[in-house]
Amino acid sequence: MLTGIIGSLEVMERRAAQGRDVDIPRYVDVAKVCALRAAGLIQRLLAFSRRQSLDTRRVDVEELIEGMDELLRRSIGEAIEFSSHSASGLWPVRCDVNQLESAILNLAINARDAMPNGGSLTIEATNVTVTQDDRIRDVKSGEYVSLRVTDTGTGMTSDTQAKVFEPFFTTKPIGQGTGLGLSMIYGFVRQSGGHIALDSAPGQGTSVTLVFPRDMQAGEEDQPSDDGELQATISAQGTVLVVEDEPAVRGLVIEALGDLGFQTIEAIDGPGGLEVLQSGVRIDLLVTDVGLPGLNGRHLADAGRLARPELKILFMTGYAHKAAVGNGMLETGMELITKPFTIEHLSSKIRTMLEHK
Repeated sequence: MLTGIIGSLEVMERRAAQGRDVDIPRYVDVAKVCALRAAGLIQRLLAFSRRQSLDTRRVDVEELIEGMDELLRRSIGEAIEFSSHSASGLWPVRCDVNQLESAILNLAINARDAMPNGGSLTIEATNVTVTQDDRIRDVKSGEYVSLRVTDTGTGMTSDTQAKVFEPFFTTKPIGQGTGLGLSMIYGFVRQSGGHIALDSAPGQGTSVTLVFPRDMQAGEEDQPSDDGELQATISAQGTVLVVEDEPAVRGLVIEALGDLGFQTIEAIDGPGGLEVLQSGVRIDLLVTDVGLPGLNGRHLADAGRLARPELKILFMTGYAHKAAVGNGMLETGMELITKPFTIEHLSSKIRTMLEHK
């Protein structure tokens, strides 16, 4: 992937020096595709290590499975019989809905590959109460939602089961699997406070069970924000303080904000950003990296709000870190964007934050 990026940049550099720009868009596309693949790889590794940034909200598991019905049927093919069942009164859970959808789809595709001559795939969702007498490893007492994906495929040996959640382990031929699917699901489930279990035997199929804690938070279900249709009516205005120690990233963010019409002030570290925040200059939004030298992004935000209680803050981070969001909690007026991000995504996020005053 890095070869594709570096090679494309070198070719574009040579073509530009020769005054030839005909093929440059093609090499731009190659570099972007390779970069996005690399970003996806890193996100999967972060998922396994439970350090990815999760956008958690209340999830109706039954509704989610029903919404995926057509996608799952198309993915597994007509040779495999598919059915799903949800218990009456299924409890809600709190997790990243996109990661949960990805996990279910990944498990379904694995099941499909294990049934080359057809078979059946079943997804079951039930409520589970774990007591101290239930000796489930790594699961505390409490109320959970169990999501079980079962196939009638070739199954796994005990040796394979022992390695199946390891990054890069795969039983598929070279080029047909990264070995990151199940490790990514493992990390996501554990980071969400849940548990994953696998039951399989050669010739007897496989059952993978994901267990998530019941969401006990009061209030209405969270609704995902729709940034897309809002942008046409928003006009850029205001001043944004950008605090980022990496020059390349800082320059790109400032360039994007300038193109949108925002005024920008930049700082290369936490103390420099705090000095600006404690001055009298107008600041409408703080965009800050989390891992800053001298003063991390969350500490900078907290100190800045002492002087500017209504300050809006956008954190930039490559992974979930407790210092970034205060043990997982973002306060009102705070948002988080995960690196690597596209300029379009960054612009949309900033516009929306400044619109909602």
